[in-house]
Amino acid sequence: MNTDVRELLDGMIREHRLQAHSMKDAPAFYRNLEQNLDVRRAEGGLLTAKPRWSDTVFDFTSSDFLSLNRSNRIRDAFMEELGRQPNFRLSASGSRVQYGNYSYLNQVEQEIAEFYNSETAYIAHSGWLANVGIVAAIPLAGDAIVFDELVHASTHEGMKISAASHRIPFRHNDAESLYEVLASLKDNEAFRNGTRSILICVESIYSMDGDICPLQEMVQTVKEVFPLGNAQFVVDEAHSTGILGPRGAGLVAALGLEQDIAIRIHMSSKSLAATGGEALLFHPAASSNRVNAGVILCNRTIRSVILNHARFAVYSGAPSYPMVASIRAGYQIMMNDMTEKEQQHIQLAVKHFFRSITSNPVWEDATNRRILSIPLAEDWETRSSMTHIVAVLTPQPRHEQYLFFHLLLSNINAYATAYPTVPKGQSRIRVVFHAHNTIEQVDALVAAICDWAQEMIILEDGGNEHRIPSAARQVYALQAMTE
Repeated sequence: MNTDVRELLDGMIREHRLQAHSMKDAPAFYRNLEQNLDVRRAEGGLLTAKPRWSDTVFDFTSSDFLSLNRSNRIRDAFMEELGRQPNFRLSASGSRVQYGNYSYLNQVEQEIAEFYNSETAYIAHSGWLANVGIVAAIPLAGDAIVFDELVHASTHEGMKISAASHRIPFRHNDAESLYEVLASLKDNEAFRNGTRSILICVESIYSMDGDICPLQEMVQTVKEVFPLGNAQFVVDEAHSTGILGPRGAGLVAALGLEQDIAIRIHMSSKSLAATGGEALLFHPAASSNRVNAGVILCNRTIRSVILNHARFAVYSGAPSYPMVASIRAGYQIMMNDMTEKEQQHIQLAVKHFFRSITSNPVWEDATNRRILSIPLAEDWETRSSMTHIVAVLTPQPRHEQYLFFHLLLSNINAYATAYPTVPKGQSRIRVVFHAHNTIEQVDALVAAICDWAQEMIILEDGGNEHRIPSAARQVYALQAMTE
C-alpha cells in the first residue's frame, strides 16, 4: 500500500469514528451536530477533506480535465498575465455597485463575451454563486421555474430563495416530459398571455451521469408552446467548457443556439484550471443593442435585476485582480485554439474505455447480475461526441464503497458517490477522464473494475453474497488496527 493510499485511508478511518458517545460533557450544541454526523459515519458515507495525491496515482477524479494545471500551462500563463500589469491593485475593495467595478474586470468580461458570441459576460466568484444568484434573482412572484430533475444542488439552493410561485421538475433529459409540464402551465392565463414568465433550468453535461442535454429538441418544444418568448432557458455549462463545441466553447455554441438561450453559466475552475465562475446571459430582444450585463449574456433589464436582486453581486466584493487574471489566462489558452489536442485525447480515451470494458469477458455476466451498470456504454458507438464523465453504477448496497477500495488499492483515484448526492439505488463510482490519462491508465482502470466484478460474481456463486471482497477486508482490517 503506497503512502498516498495509506494517508487517504488513515484520514477516512479517523473521520469515521463515532463521536457523540464521547461528548457527554460537551456543550449540547456540538453534541447534537456530532450525533447528526454519526448517522453518516455509521453508513460509511461521511464526506471528508481528501489529501492531494501525487501524480504517480492514476487520476480519474479531479476537475483538471484539460490538464492545464498538471502541466503548469495555466500557472505560466497566469504569471505572464500578471507581469503585463505590474502595478495592479490586489483587491477590488468593494462590490460591483460600489467601488469594485474596475476597468480590467470589464475588459476581461468583454473578451469572454466575444468568445462566446454573446453581448456581455459577468464574472462571479464561483459557478455555485452564479447559479444560486441567477435562479434566485430572475424569476418574479407569480413566475415558474421548470427544471430537469437532476439539476445541480446549486439550482435547488437558488429555488429555495426565489420568489417564483411554481417550481416544477420534469423527467431527466426528456423533452416530452418538458412539454407536458409546459402545457400544464399554459392552462394558466398569465403564462398563456405572457404576463408571467418561466425559467427552464438544465445542464449541458450532467455532472453525475455524464449525459448530454437534448437541448435542440427542448428549444423547439419551448418555442412551440410559448411563442411569445416568456419561457427562457438557463443552461449550466460547467462541465461542457473545454470539452464540447468549437475551441471548447460548450454545448450551446456546438449547436449554434447562442441566440436562443437566455442564460449560460460556465465554470473556469474545471477545464480552464483557473478560479471562479461566469454566468452568461443573452436576451433575444436585444439583438441590436449590445449591452454590457455581466458574464451574463443579457439586456439592460437582466443586468439591472442581477445588480439589484442577486445578493452575490450586491453584498460581495467584486472578484480580485489575480482571480480575474487567472480566468483570462485560461481563456486565452482556449481562445487561441491551444486545447484541441487535449479535447481529442479525451474523446479517444473514453471511446477506448467503452470498447475495452464492454468486450471484457466478465462484462455481460456482471451487468446481467446487476453487479455493475454503465448507462453511457449502451450504444456508445452511435454518439458523435463523448463526455469526460462516466458513471459506473453499483446498484447493490455498499458496493460503491467496495469498488472504491478495490480501485484505491490498484493505485486508481476515482471516488464513490452515494445518496443524497445521487438518488437512492444509484450509487456509483464517478469516473472522470483527462488529457493526462494515458491509454495504459485506461486499461488499468478497466482491468480493476472487471477484476472486482469477477470477485463479486465468485462470492455470489459460492453462496457468500454477503461476504466482503478482499480490498474492503484490507481496509476494514486497517480500521480495526487503528481503533
